[in-house]
Amino acid sequence: MQAAANENSIILSLSSSHSFPLEDVFRYLNSKTVCETLIQAMLDAPLFEIRWRWNATRALAILRNRNGKRVPPYLQRMQAEDLIAQVFPDQIACFENIQGERKVPNHPLVSQVIDDCLNEAMDIKELEALIKKIEQKEIILVAKDLREPSIFAQEIINARPYSFLDDTEFAERRVNAVRNRSWLDPSEARDLSRLDPAAIALVREEAWPEARDFDELHDILMIHGFLSQTEGLTNNWQEFFEPLLGQGRAARFQMNGEQIFWIATERLSFFQKIYPRGQWSPAVKVPACIQEPSSFEEALREIVRGRLEALGPVTLTELAGQMGLPTNKIDQALLALEHEGFVFRGKFTPDLGAEEWCERRLLQRIHKYTIESLRQSIQPVSVQNFVRFLFDFHHMRSDEEWTGPQTLQEILAQLEGFEAPAASWEADLIPARMAQYDPIWLDSLCVSGKIVWGRFKPPKKLLDENKRSGPVKTTPICLVPRNNAHLWKALGNGQPEERELSTHAIEVFEHLKTKGASFFDEIVGQTGLLKTQVEEAIAQLVTEGAIVSDSYAGLRALLTPESNKPTPHRLRHSLARGRRALFGIEHAGRWSLMHSDPAIDKENLEYEILEELVFIYLRRWGVLFRSLLKQESFAPPWRILGRVLRRLELRGQLRGGRFVSQVSGEQFALPETIEHLRRIRQESKSEELISISATDPLNLLGIILPGKRIAHLTHNRIVFRDGIPLAVLEGGNIHFLTELPPDEQWQVQKVLVRRKFPPKLRYYLGKNYS
Repeated sequence: MQAAANENSIILSLSSSHSFPLEDVFRYLNSKTVCETLIQAMLDAPLFEIRWRWNATRALAILRNRNGKRVPPYLQRMQAEDLIAQVFPDQIACFENIQGERKVPNHPLVSQVIDDCLNEAMDIKELEALIKKIEQKEIILVAKDLREPSIFAQEIINARPYSFLDDTEFAERRVNAVRNRSWLDPSEARDLSRLDPAAIALVREEAWPEARDFDELHDILMIHGFLSQTEGLTNNWQEFFEPLLGQGRAARFQMNGEQIFWIATERLSFFQKIYPRGQWSPAVKVPACIQEPSSFEEALREIVRGRLEALGPVTLTELAGQMGLPTNKIDQALLALEHEGFVFRGKFTPDLGAEEWCERRLLQRIHKYTIESLRQSIQPVSVQNFVRFLFDFHHMRSDEEWTGPQTLQEILAQLEGFEAPAASWEADLIPARMAQYDPIWLDSLCVSGKIVWGRFKPPKKLLDENKRSGPVKTTPICLVPRNNAHLWKALGNGQPEERELSTHAIEVFEHLKTKGASFFDEIVGQTGLLKTQVEEAIAQLVTEGAIVSDSYAGLRALLTPESNKPTPHRLRHSLARGRRALFGIEHAGRWSLMHSDPAIDKENLEYEILEELVFIYLRRWGVLFRSLLKQESFAPPWRILGRVLRRLELRGQLRGGRFVSQVSGEQFALPETIEHLRRIRQESKSEELISISATDPLNLLGIILPGKRIAHLTHNRIVFRDGIPLAVLEGGNIHFLTELPPDEQWQVQKVLVRRKFPPKLRYYLGKNYS
């Protein structure tokens, strides 16, 4: 037996040979003998040795100083052992040389040490009072037979080696094989002791034997002891039993003139011991090689053993009725088998209420099937329902009115690390997920340092000074939390210093590298360049992923068309009308370098980074599988993420299984996602039309949805109803993916061309941005 203990719990790890009622544990300690039991156990604990050394030093039996010098601790320990060898030799003696309990000598030092251990380090009086209350049933004790540990047992199961009460190595301890999860599905947490009735029925069906010829029937009679004549006739085994009777290999055994058993000839001596007045026919002779049972108890125990291997959970009354014996006789046989560890007792069948007995191997199979049924209870949803789930997961349904800066921060956390065209963020992605979006909220998040924008993956092609150097509205931009910016910079493998830049861009870059973060006017004044030259240089550096501004207004200013940019005349006109330009580059705040971390090899990422990426992707998708990585430009290969996902599943932080049908490969989900998927599957059909941009991560056409992929461009759009794509707007043309009535086609067209972004953003987005 292995054991461990801490301040809150005790665990006993038994082998397969141990079996007893759980309630017996409550009677292991007796209030009259607990003190002596504790003293004997305490003599082997480090506590006694430490207290002995302390008391011996206080009593001056061991010197702490000698000749004006401190006695080294190791010498003090040796002297303490020498002293206890003289005063209490049994304490350090080998157990092979001790018979029974160790006798505690009546010595003042030993008595003082034991008293200190019992009353100072422990509280023996309180322990005796507690056990006395248990004996008097003043304290209610509950024993539960569970299929897996409850949350109360997790601390002791994961206890450190200092809590072990035996010498077994950590790697060899039985608790390592215990399935221990850090989460529980709410539907599973109601009662861990409840077994699945279907699992019990399946095990009963598997345990009951099947005979295809008379030899197999003979084996059944040998292994399982007997069959009642009713059972034999019900299974149509009469044709197999008659040849066994003719060969003298079986007989009919009738006891008390009522019940008739089919038995094998080799088992006849057992039934003669159990039923001395029984009769059998035909007359058969037991082979001489068969050893007869020595007593009634042994014969009954072996017959009950075989019978239990074929029945599964069975009550004492049922078993006694099948064998025609008093319940007290059957109970004695079951107790003997329980002592061997062959059988367990408990309330296994739900809602039955009566105590049942079950063979250990069958009970293990029932527990296994119960857990498997819980996994299979997660019925996979269709791709259509998964798309509905994603729309609900991203709060894109019209009945959800999300608004405010805090909501915007949660939305950006869900879209962390996703690359989208610069114009799509405020025109499509954010407005699709929240109502009444205000651009000032995004500016405040950027200025406060919570969110940073930028191009974390620089373009592959080098720029030429003669080519357009400013960012276009399709430039891929990410919005990420500032504390994770270093992760995305490293994953982007960007080295902007090595890029080919224009002369003006190099001057601005060197200025920011030397002077640090600077406002636009400071850059103009200290570089001596014209405002237009500085703006072009900043635009090129932003396109290269080299710099970023404090506010998102800096990106808006670079994307604003020349016709809408503020001029002195337009500024005077705006001021005269009581308005100001929102998207001037002067309002961008400070510009600073995006310091690139060393490039990370995606094949050799650290585990902590991979784990962080996994949870970022799960926040976006809820369920993660290989196909979804096509939407993630920074993702490492699936074979690398798969190892992390499997480890997280073993740790209980994720669940693996089949969550989305028609999708191949492994799938992993957060525990809370499973309930969400179930709820979506049970919801009625939705008639709401949902339109998304082709740049949205939820554009899964050609990935898990049927049809061809459409280009991730800002002017392309898709409209869905109930998770099914109805039509796409691509290249200015509308293509219907399903047949619709004319009136529905008109509604779909209106939804496709409708935009939700705030009117004040038209300055840089325009009416038909591209």
